[in-house]
Amino acid sequence: MSEGLFTAHNLWILIATVLVFIMHLGFASLEAGLVRKKNTVNILFKNSMILSIGLLTYYIIGYGLMYPGGEGGGFFGFAGFGVSEPGDMASLLAGSAEGFTMPSYTDFIFQAMFAATCATIVSGAVAERIKLGAFLIFTTIFVAISYPITGMWQWGGGWLSEMGFYDFAGSTLVHAVGGFAALAGIILLGARTGKFTKKGIKPIPGHSMPFATLGVFLLWFGWFGFNGGSVLSADAAGVAKVFVTTSLAAAGGTIGAFVISYVMFKTHDLSMVLNGILGGLVGITAGADLMSPFEAIIIGLIAGGIIPLSVVMFDKLKLDDPVGATSVHLVCGIIGTLAVGVFGDKAGLGQLGIQLIGVAAIGVFTFIFAFVLFYILKVTIGIRVTEEEEMKGLDISEHEMSAYPASETAEYSLNVQ
Repeated sequence: MSEGLFTAHNLWILIATVLVFIMHLGFASLEAGLVRKKNTVNILFKNSMILSIGLLTYYIIGYGLMYPGGEGGGFFGFAGFGVSEPGDMASLLAGSAEGFTMPSYTDFIFQAMFAATCATIVSGAVAERIKLGAFLIFTTIFVAISYPITGMWQWGGGWLSEMGFYDFAGSTLVHAVGGFAALAGIILLGARTGKFTKKGIKPIPGHSMPFATLGVFLLWFGWFGFNGGSVLSADAAGVAKVFVTTSLAAAGGTIGAFVISYVMFKTHDLSMVLNGILGGLVGITAGADLMSPFEAIIIGLIAGGIIPLSVVMFDKLKLDDPVGATSVHLVCGIIGTLAVGVFGDKAGLGQLGIQLIGVAAIGVFTFIFAFVLFYILKVTIGIRVTEEEEMKGLDISEHEMSAYPASETAEYSLNVQ
């Protein structure tokens, strides 16, 4: 491989890294829009901290856990702390004789953005009632240990990779993992005050649909790096195909959520359509490189269409998720991973069985790890703010500031939504 071609491949992965970085702005905007005014600073603060914590913990220990090297096939391994030096260009080119082998620094920074994304999923689901300190401790430990262990099982040459499990860019390894952790959190936290009453379920709308919409489109934009970068080279045909399948699945998710939500609620619900876009993106992520354009549309339609049904299901179970993260990332992540066994180049009953095993194993490990960690925090420092602090708003009780100072008096009265 020529030095010029090597540089082009490496440059594309770094550009994709920047696109994934932008997804954190998307998550911050989306979550800020879907919470109440009185919790805006808190959700933005958490999103700012998650990225920094994720980068540091993944550098110190996570990367070594996720990519331990060796023969593969195992459940656990550790290559050591930090990231090894990438070496000189001559040795890298020699190592790329049969294909592109990116420098370790490039691989690390691309993968680190994924690790931080996983924790961001949890942030929205537990919003408006979790203690800031408890959440930051959870994020630090989860990104350092749980996420990279299950990631190693597939992407690091572990036992699921040896079995033939396939998850191209993380429908399960990133999104469902975040969803399983979020589910554990909301079970132990309980619902927001006033969400479930004797008279039924009380909607608690977010304060800015423009923010939420901006966030979703930033996420769609960043997904070109999330999936396109997962080709792990600048292969023209491979990257172009992934761009197409990613966008068509998002479009399918939009239509699926639009139709099903209208049938169910007889209204044009923007929040459902926005989450439908994300559901389609999550759904295609496991097999974006395997699917035809038509199959990508079908996967998007299914993933987006399941969003309204899933939201209603979680509400009936009295599991309160302010932003719909469990529906988008957990449910659609599972659907997308199983779709690899139904559609595309690897479709077949055998592959579907392997996909089921992978989802179940990763789900059980992640849920137990997150549940135990949240429970330890609950019985030690506590994970939920007081009812008075919740009603006042976490911006005031946790940060002593307001995102909208001009409306502070009206917004932070005890009866405001």
